[in-house]
Amino acid sequence: MEDQAPEHEADTDEAMETTKVDTLKERKVSWAKLRRVDSLNMEAGNVSNVQSHDNSKVDWRMTLLLAYQSVGVIYGDIGTSPLYVYSSTFTNKIPNTDDILGVLSLIIYTIILSPMLKYVFIVLRANDNGDGGTFALYSLICRYAKVSLLPNHQAEDKELSNYRLETPSNRLGRATKVKAKLEKSKVAPIVLLLLTVLGTSMVIGDGILTPAISVLSAVGGIKESAKSLNQDAIVGISVLILICLFSAQRFGTDKVGYSFAPIILIWFSVIGGIGIYNLFKHDIKILRAFNPIYIIDYFKRNGKDGYISLGGVVLCITGTEAMFADLGHFSVRAVQISFSGVVFPSLLCAYIGQAAYLTKFPENVADTFYKSIPHAMYWPTFVVAVAASIIASQAMISGSFAIISQALSLGCFPRVKVVHTSTKYEGQVYIPELNYMIMTCSILVTVAFRTTEKIGHAYGIAVVAVMAITTHLTSLIMLIIWKISVWKIILFYMVFATLELTYLSSVLSKFVQGGYLPLAFSFCLMTMMGIWHYVYRGRYMFELKNKVSSSFMKDLVKNQYINRVPGIGFLYSELVEGIPPIFPHFISNIPSIHSVLVFVSIKHIPISKVLMEERFLFRQVEPRDYRMFRCVVRYGYKDAIQPSEEFERQLIQNLIEFVRHEYFFFEGNTTEQTTNDDARLAHSGILVKERDVSESGASKVHSEPPRVSSGSIRPRSSNGIISCPIQGATEEMEFIQRAAGDGVVYLLGETDVIAEPKSSIFKRIIVNYIYYFLRRNFRQGEKALLIPQSKLLRVGMTYEI
Repeated sequence: MEDQAPEHEADTDEAMETTKVDTLKERKVSWAKLRRVDSLNMEAGNVSNVQSHDNSKVDWRMTLLLAYQSVGVIYGDIGTSPLYVYSSTFTNKIPNTDDILGVLSLIIYTIILSPMLKYVFIVLRANDNGDGGTFALYSLICRYAKVSLLPNHQAEDKELSNYRLETPSNRLGRATKVKAKLEKSKVAPIVLLLLTVLGTSMVIGDGILTPAISVLSAVGGIKESAKSLNQDAIVGISVLILICLFSAQRFGTDKVGYSFAPIILIWFSVIGGIGIYNLFKHDIKILRAFNPIYIIDYFKRNGKDGYISLGGVVLCITGTEAMFADLGHFSVRAVQISFSGVVFPSLLCAYIGQAAYLTKFPENVADTFYKSIPHAMYWPTFVVAVAASIIASQAMISGSFAIISQALSLGCFPRVKVVHTSTKYEGQVYIPELNYMIMTCSILVTVAFRTTEKIGHAYGIAVVAVMAITTHLTSLIMLIIWKISVWKIILFYMVFATLELTYLSSVLSKFVQGGYLPLAFSFCLMTMMGIWHYVYRGRYMFELKNKVSSSFMKDLVKNQYINRVPGIGFLYSELVEGIPPIFPHFISNIPSIHSVLVFVSIKHIPISKVLMEERFLFRQVEPRDYRMFRCVVRYGYKDAIQPSEEFERQLIQNLIEFVRHEYFFFEGNTTEQTTNDDARLAHSGILVKERDVSESGASKVHSEPPRVSSGSIRPRSSNGIISCPIQGATEEMEFIQRAAGDGVVYLLGETDVIAEPKSSIFKRIIVNYIYYFLRRNFRQGEKALLIPQSKLLRVGMTYEI
């Protein structure tokens, strides 16, 4: 399935090119109209032609290298599932040897349908410019339909390079109708966000349970040679390994995971080879399980018990979601090659071989994996199994870090420290607070449950729930974005939703035996994330409702008692439209303003990465001689906040270029004057040339002609706060450069959020107590934004929502 409909592709491209030309011709008129709107449209046309993040178009050598690396990162979880699938399925003795055929047939077709057909060939295509996961699906939907609960949409965002343009097709009308219904609905945005948050919670639950079940099952094999060790000793050894595993997380996935790709390759070779050995040694007739009739016979024979046993069968696809969640580190083709060429055949051989062994020794089902190993291969296999289980845990833990860092960008999680551990792969992060939380929970699960059978009851719910959420979100993407035929969407949904809901209902039947655990984790996380996002949105709506009026700014300039002090001030706010209410509160307490003031708004866009050339979006606060600017700094959910020194340099360079363009836009300077000003600025070291800026990663100097306004605002002097009238572009840029030399001060709003007095008791508890507790016990704003204390000035204010 393709994400774009192929119909009339040539005509579409021609039409799009014609539209772009017409748009450029009409830009004189459009800019004048956009100036009347309170938005940042002045820089909307400054879009780079840099290609979007797409790691699928690489040569075959790089693809094979990525496929090799993906083996060590993605497949540790699904690769270690043969350690415990049969023991979790047959929790008691095997009542009938024919049941082995039925369970093996279930395993074979579950692997074929879910990881192979659904993920490898369909879901991987639903990536967000090369990035995958629940938030990638949500970001795609938010980009094509205004279903985000935070009302900070801007027309300029659609001009970013990583935004994909819609391709007209014969199914566009249907998709437009569905999109319109979603945007008008009050329930749909909430449901979509809840599904995304639930998926996030389940992934974290998976990250808690995977280390526990993988390490415990691998270490449990030592009992075959060390009979004196009891279960207490196994649990103790497992806990020590878990502590070492989580302690090593600070080194990053790049160092911890990638170096173990050879071990995972050896692991798949070992389990595949042992499977083939057992097949030919014990019972080659077990290959009859490829006939799905044995599945029907199995359910006829076992009834309710067969249905409940599905909770163990589903563990054969644990870690499938990691193929999609970790896609941003590799490519679609690399994952397809590695799974189809290495993982899929090895897993089938392993399960078939174990089934052949069980036909002769059904009494050994509790330790199927280690009992079926040839004696000479026991110790090498045990060592590789322990190493593989550690790597399996690493993959899901890293996935939890990545998905929480994405949740932060949507305002769905309290501020935590995010450490980027790799300069090569931006998506690899480490979150200390989350790491210790997962470690504590994983150790508690290991000590409390003690056996893989009990943990498996809980594990299945987390696995299937995430897959079911992915199915629903992918179906919606097929409908409104891919615009494929309805019958294909119905077929996809019916097949995979039926499969996953059947498995989910089975594992939920073991709720009391341990299935409650991931639901409890998810409930706590969803409650925390939901409360945080609710107050986060309420705070934004308060700022939007109480933003500073133009009359206040006009009165401000006439105030004789407000002074301009040297330097540049960055006043932070999350408001992207207008000036935040914290500004008049600041003026009333400290009647001084820096000679250059920038209202900085950090905005997270529903795309994976924003190119550096498109990060800063400026508009000047009128009249121009205030020397006040609004700046929206746009980040994708995988972009890292820069350190203060780099951030200052980039913002000031982009501000200087904006002033240069703005001056010629208003004053209509001639080309000769432009050349003279460029020479003067270059001589003074202020003008940022395009080649220099490109190398440093800041905004490019665009070569488009000066924009013409419908009217001109003439510079003027004032007896109020304006200290120096505007004289020309050169003088203004020199003024900003001198102000930067005087120092930069960060003005951060220290806003306390409380519920309105007329609010209900429930709302007051949520806002005044729970949110307050979360805010005080997680990182503060200046730490999350990497603002140094020596440059920070706090401004306190209380918002009533």
